[in-house]
Amino acid sequence: MAVKGAVLGDILGSQYEFNRPRDLDWKAVPLISSRRPIGFTDDTVMTLAIKKALVEGKNLVETMVDIGRRYPDCGFGGRFYGWIFGFDHSPYNSWGNGSAMRTAYIGEAFEDYDEMQKMAAEVAAVSHDHPEGIKGAVVTSTCIWMARHGKTKQEIYDYVLEQYPVKDYEYSIGYSLDEIRPRYTWNESCQGSVPAAMRCFYESTDYESFIRNVYSLNCDSDTFGAIAGGVAEEFYNGFGDVEADEILKKYLTEELEGILEM
Repeated sequence: MAVKGAVLGDILGSQYEFNRPRDLDWKAVPLISSRRPIGFTDDTVMTLAIKKALVEGKNLVETMVDIGRRYPDCGFGGRFYGWIFGFDHSPYNSWGNGSAMRTAYIGEAFEDYDEMQKMAAEVAAVSHDHPEGIKGAVVTSTCIWMARHGKTKQEIYDYVLEQYPVKDYEYSIGYSLDEIRPRYTWNESCQGSVPAAMRCFYESTDYESFIRNVYSLNCDSDTFGAIAGGVAEEFYNGFGDVEADEILKKYLTEELEGILEM
């Protein structure tokens, strides 16, 4: 279930979203630190709001606003907070990574390739209608779709590279993590998040190593986890030794857990 992989990635990544230690031993640190705050963020809230709207056939914007307003302190960015809590729910030309982090259900639920991509674009455009905002959502959904349909890791890589070529994107998937780590700085854009998050998946061997790759970067780590966590879960057919169900039950509200299990 890609949504479960995205939500788990959000929760695990939340520990290092801000103030990541420079000397973090990302290869050996416990997946859950006893010394750092952890929990779901706006990534989870919006991912599940979109799932609820599509499963129940409800208005997308109304459902996003309704669910979002129940969690005012979950970490919304400034402009999106205004979109949720204000009166004007028009798109505002955003290229922020919020459009990519909330789209896991689309890659999971739609069988037809063209329909999946169209829906990903539509879901992004209700707020993030900048071309890069739409691209981030479409690429994320497509990678999940590809993993679900048995595409190889190389095929997923080639698709992402086509969308984010090295000549045009600073953090293209074409750069290795060893190349990216020394120069990566916290970045909230789709173009600065999606290809690098997919590189974390590309260099992984299971779900846990994907998360550790995310920890290795000074990045918007909860959103990296949400963007590529669904891809990792679908590609590896689960979570391996990571106790996903226990973690999700511990940190989600009863309402959010109910939507997740729909």
